[in-house]
Amino acid sequence: MKEIIAIIRPRKMNATKQALDALGFPSMTAVPVLGRGKQRGIAGEINVDIPPEVLAQGKYRAMTYIPKRMLSVVVPDREVDPVVQAIVEINRTGQVGDGRVFVCHVEEALRVRTDERGDSAIL
Repeated sequence: MKEIIAIIRPRKMNATKQALDALGFPSMTAVPVLGRGKQRGIAGEINVDIPPEVLAQGKYRAMTYIPKRMLSVVVPDREVDPVVQAIVEINRTGQVGDGRVFVCHVEEALRVRTDERGDSAIL
């Protein structure tokens, strides 16, 4: 099993959720987070109108941290590639701040209610 952790734009959350649901993975954890990448924060990430002439002049300041969503979904090994591909396709805009995807090994999963283990605990 693998845990896929994705840091994405908040406005891409619904489309990402729908894509994962269509692949058969409706279960996920989503957390609002603050952070920044190499761009050191960008003002265009939040729903604030910055006049185009100000953007063109580069006279706006970067934000210290920008709001993102961190998704976590655990999938069987054979499903990693389609899930990662779906996340990337939905979230790639070609702009700075599209996010990151991390794939981590999960040694064991246990469903507390039924004591199921392994893939049956996550499907």
